[in-house]
Amino acid sequence: MRGFFEWLAGQQGYKSKITYSDTAYFRNSLKAARAAHTKRDKEYPSVEAAFHAFQAMPDGSDFQRRDKALFAFFMLTGARVGAVASLRLKHIDLFHGRVFQDGRDVNTKFAKTIDTTFYPVNSMYLECFTAWVEYLRHEKFFGVQDALFPKPEMGLAKGGGFAVVGLSRDPYRNGSKLNAIIRNAFAMVQLPQYTPHSFRTTLSMLGKEMCKDVEQFKAWSMNMGHESMMMTVGSYMPVSRQRQAELIKGMAE
Repeated sequence: MRGFFEWLAGQQGYKSKITYSDTAYFRNSLKAARAAHTKRDKEYPSVEAAFHAFQAMPDGSDFQRRDKALFAFFMLTGARVGAVASLRLKHIDLFHGRVFQDGRDVNTKFAKTIDTTFYPVNSMYLECFTAWVEYLRHEKFFGVQDALFPKPEMGLAKGGGFAVVGLSRDPYRNGSKLNAIIRNAFAMVQLPQYTPHSFRTTLSMLGKEMCKDVEQFKAWSMNMGHESMMMTVGSYMPVSRQRQAELIKGMAE
């Protein structure tokens, strides 16, 4: 904003209205800047809360099965919602339990290619996701280029007008719909409306408990797409103020 008004102050018709000194208004004080960038406690679902929401999701229709498999996939991979929206069946390797997020055609952050092995979470997640992929391949006859989590197919309804007639073979353009699906799953069981991105924190905290040495945690971090463990620790392993106090007091014991 400051740069724009500095430029505007030199343009014809504005020189008498705006001075260069006016742009100092956009200089934040050090105190205000610190307040704006202060980190707040992160909200994320516990492993138990996530599984509770997952179990409560219905699976009677094609779209309900898709939504439940989507939830399972986020817990299995911790993938970013934009990348998940663009995934196709060719990126899934059930035999080896992995997903290849190819930066050339998957909407990963900074077009990074990420090779993710499914995390060791509750086996029901993998069962649900596997059943969905097999359903698409063998009953809906989806090919390798078809969407993993397809959007609705619109067509003419029997009574006239357009309506949802089934699963499309195309993916969503972005992750907004997928984000809404996960938020609604938590809302349905009266839990805070956690986002898919919060699962990355859930999985990072799980990794802290499960990993027995630095090499294991390094692999856990790489699996999330991080080149440095410090990225995982700094961004997805929050320590609340209460926990901070407990840890410091515990050292005295």
